[in-house]
Amino acid sequence: MAAPLLSPITVYAMLQHTPRILLAAALALGGLAHAQAQVQVHDAWVRATTAQQKATGAFMQLTAAQDMRLVGVSSPAAAVAEVHTMKMEGNVMKMRPMAALDLPAGKPVQLAPGGLHIMLLDLHQQVQPGSVVPLTLELEGKDGKRQSLQVEAAARALGAAKPAGAAMH
Repeated sequence: MAAPLLSPITVYAMLQHTPRILLAAALALGGLAHAQAQVQVHDAWVRATTAQQKATGAFMQLTAAQDMRLVGVSSPAAAVAEVHTMKMEGNVMKMRPMAALDLPAGKPVQLAPGGLHIMLLDLHQQVQPGSVVPLTLELEGKDGKRQSLQVEAAARALGAAKPAGAAMH
C-alpha cells in the first residue's frame, strides 16, 4: 500500500511551523544541558535497607563548574530528604541537617558515610540492593537562580564492594 500524499496546504503549514518547533526543542534541550553541565555528579549511591528501616543515606561526589550551593533535595522514595553533616562533639558523633552546602567552583565535594551526606527519612518502602533511587538536587547559583538536577542513585548493600570502574574516595 502506497503512503498517502500530503496536500500542498499541509506541507506549507508544516514548513511554516518547523523552525519554531526546532527552536523550542533546542532551547529546552540547551537549558537541560546547561543545568547538567553546572554540577557533575559521580558515584551516586544509597545504602540498601532492611524491611524495618525507615531511613538511609545517599552519597556521591559533586563538582560544580561555578560557585553554587546545594540548598535542597527530594526523593519520591522518602517523605523527607535533607543534607546532613556529622561531627564529633566530645565523644559523641552528632548528625545535623544543613540549610545549604557550598559547592566551590572546580572543587569536588564528597558526600560519604561518616561525613556530609543526604539523609532519606520516613522511607515509603525498603530500598533493595540493586534498585535505583531517584533524587532531585536543588542548586542555587551566586545570582540566586535555582535549578534542579535529577540523579539516579544505585542501592548498595551494607559492606558491598564498589562497582568496577568507580573512583575511590
